[in-house]
Amino acid sequence: MPAKVCLITGANSGIGRVTALELARKGFDIIMLCRNLEKARPVRQEIKRVSKTGQVDLLWCDMAVQSSVVQAAREVIDRYDHLDVLINNAGLYIEKEHYTAEGIELTFATNHLGAFLLTNLLVGLLRKGSHSRVITVSSEAHRWDSGFIIDELAAPQSYDGMKAYGASKLCNILFARELAERLADDGITSNSVHPGVVKTNFAQNYSNFRGVVFNLMRPFFISPEKGAETSIYLASAPEVEKVTGLYFAKCRPKIPSAAAQSAFYASQLWALSERLTQLKKHLVAI
Repeated sequence: MPAKVCLITGANSGIGRVTALELARKGFDIIMLCRNLEKARPVRQEIKRVSKTGQVDLLWCDMAVQSSVVQAAREVIDRYDHLDVLINNAGLYIEKEHYTAEGIELTFATNHLGAFLLTNLLVGLLRKGSHSRVITVSSEAHRWDSGFIIDELAAPQSYDGMKAYGASKLCNILFARELAERLADDGITSNSVHPGVVKTNFAQNYSNFRGVVFNLMRPFFISPEKGAETSIYLASAPEVEKVTGLYFAKCRPKIPSAAAQSAFYASQLWALSERLTQLKKHLVAI
């Protein structure tokens, strides 16, 4: 049997790196989608050293740039005839407001739209995989967003880094749930994940009050190895082969916020995402 193929975004650091290492050890062929190739190349060699198959591919992709996502998807489609696991892991938090070339707020563009576009462009390969799975890394931070306003996701009236991050993580859960429904007949599962509060560089250099509190709490955070456990479980465990549409934490389903369970929000977000990414045009072209 051919090895299972797993694509991981942001696989060069943090829980993405650990997830890639452990799945390589389990016998998966790994595709790393990374923005910083200089940092990613030594990680690729590290993964190759532990890989059962020796197959570790590295592709450049900036998840905030839609043309980059489309180009990366084209390269994956050209190189592979199937995809068994897609892990939407890449994400960021920024303190100050930034916009992409398309005029979209950077947190939303990176954490949600990039994953939305990439996943939809790779559905054809996922359909050719074996019991394919999509895993989208979210966070308990999705509960921070007390007033979820669909029309302000791409261009908020007033910017707050934590609120934008929380809204993007809520989008991750809504996307994963809606995707699960849309792909149910294809036998492709879609779930979202809270990895835990992991010791990474998140908010490390920010000077506002919440950044100070965050850094004071940092010694109590879990390791990337612990944080990657749920993504690894959902990617490889046979008992979740047919489990779909759920939010997981510590390798168990967890009930997300009421907003994250809203079918209305999910459908509205999907329609907005289709429009902002020009998805139908890209599907025809690819």
